[in-house]
Amino acid sequence: MTPDPSRDSDASRVFGTSADSLRISLAQFRPRKGRVAENLEAIGTAAADASAAADLLVFPETATSGYFVEGGVEEVARTIHEICLGLGTPPGDAPDLVLGAYERGPDGVLYNSALHLEARAGGWALVHVHRKMFLPTYGLFDEARFVKPGLRLRSYDTRFGRMGLLICEEMLHSLPPTVLALGGAELLVALSASPAREYVAGNDRPASLERWDVAARAITLEHGVHLALAHLAGSEGGKIFAGGSALYGPGGRVLARGPLFTEARVDTVVSLEEGRRGRVRSPMLEDLRTFLPHLGRELERAAHRREPAPPAEPGGDAASTSPAVAGGRSRPQATTTTPAPPPRLSASDATPLELENSLLEQALVSFLGDEVERRRGFRNVVVGVSGGVDSAVTLALAVRAFGPERVRAFLLPYATSSEESLTHGELVCETFGVEARRIPITASVNAYIDTEAAELSPRRRGNLAARFRALVLWDQAAAHDALILGTGNKSERLLGYFTWHADDSPPVNPVGDLLKSQVWSLARHLGVPDVVVDKAPSADLEQGVHDEDELGVSYAVADLILHWLLEGLSPEQLVAAGFSEPAVTRVHSLLQGTHWKRRPPTTALVSSSGIGDFYLRPVDF
Repeated sequence: MTPDPSRDSDASRVFGTSADSLRISLAQFRPRKGRVAENLEAIGTAAADASAAADLLVFPETATSGYFVEGGVEEVARTIHEICLGLGTPPGDAPDLVLGAYERGPDGVLYNSALHLEARAGGWALVHVHRKMFLPTYGLFDEARFVKPGLRLRSYDTRFGRMGLLICEEMLHSLPPTVLALGGAELLVALSASPAREYVAGNDRPASLERWDVAARAITLEHGVHLALAHLAGSEGGKIFAGGSALYGPGGRVLARGPLFTEARVDTVVSLEEGRRGRVRSPMLEDLRTFLPHLGRELERAAHRREPAPPAEPGGDAASTSPAVAGGRSRPQATTTTPAPPPRLSASDATPLELENSLLEQALVSFLGDEVERRRGFRNVVVGVSGGVDSAVTLALAVRAFGPERVRAFLLPYATSSEESLTHGELVCETFGVEARRIPITASVNAYIDTEAAELSPRRRGNLAARFRALVLWDQAAAHDALILGTGNKSERLLGYFTWHADDSPPVNPVGDLLKSQVWSLARHLGVPDVVVDKAPSADLEQGVHDEDELGVSYAVADLILHWLLEGLSPEQLVAAGFSEPAVTRVHSLLQGTHWKRRPPTTALVSSSGIGDFYLRPVDF
């Protein structure tokens, strides 16, 4: 008989067991996007494999489907009963499971949930469900559009003691862990699906992971609890999950940490008694409990705080000097004062662009493996090699991800191409052990020009050649059952300095979020020949014309300006910090005037199922 998964376990009522140690395993998991049945089967198999090593096996947020499924939540959400059935029959000594899933609740509402399950005779049963309250809807997140927030946050009894569950952003706020600790939780389990960002020079992990360390240490230090944090691994539509799962002891100590950019199981043994002794020695939680009634009143007061009306200016009345109000909110007054730039901002300091290249290499190689082979099912890749640094870096990363025998390199010279570019392209291929093939495109392009466009400008001729190169690469990809890799960098994309539906046509691009300065640095790290890295950058579409001639500003300057504009600074602040006003004006103008080139074609919306507006699916779903 299949157990009822919605009923609290009888075993979960056993609290305060004399057993001091608890074997916890963190399953750093790379789910197959949208493949719920396959992921549940893999989780069930992992539970069986861990039965001799773990009492509690923890999987990350949305482990059953992947996180960035957008409008696909409706398709991947499962009831708790369906999840329990999909896990299969557990072995007799199976560990308890904590796993993240998009859940279809009893009322049919969709939630991002964390489930604690335990093995019973014949199947899995629910101990506790927590539904995510804080749904990030900012930056690259849009979660509140697709799921509803939970409204309850409670610690609960298990056969190991009292526990509490947190999902991602909830761990970064001070109140949720505090509520669970006050509720008696001795172990907090947090599930995360937060993409890695900021590969800062000098760091051995992405800087975004450090935020989780800070939060975890603060929680365990204040409340004297253990905290198990499970991160997703892999890549989803270009968002790279770094792994790095960790288990923290009371006082902020890291007891175990998982590797980066790969699946792993991190096993460790914790002593819950250690936490109990620590709470006796440092009774901060009890101090908090003592003053909780008073703090509760102040919290209620703060939650309903109202800004006092501003005082009237001397010689005037409040009505004439107060900010204009609409809908109950103050309307900011216009000002002609230019805000001062941040103290760290300097026109001569390129430090903000520096990255940790060894870490970046790991991330991009992992990204390629996920997006090409595991997500799209291709074993081979095609790279158009121009003799420039961007394609050289892409080729080097492809070789590291797939091996030289699975990388196809093509040199596609046109009549205006320089012989130096071909020489450099062949040198790059030789350096990384890839056989290069030349396919001249002059005759094919000129056949069109001679009959249809004899008077075309050099710019049109260059764009025509670029688009024909893309056509050849797509056909060669079909011939080799391969996927094309993009080679356009972030600077070119932000400045609009690329040929639409040519340079930007490949579906996977490992260097598209790297500014040109960062590509140069990564190229040196990867061993790209100096002669390729050091030469003046050129699209090689018009003879004797280099990128910086056409852009009107060097990449070294443009990259810093772009960096600070993307950080939210105004052109006026950059000029005040010492940047050349003509350079700032030029970069800002190119950035603002080329948004259309960075988006899909604009389609007239005439229905309630428009693609990309109503019908939302990620590229890898």
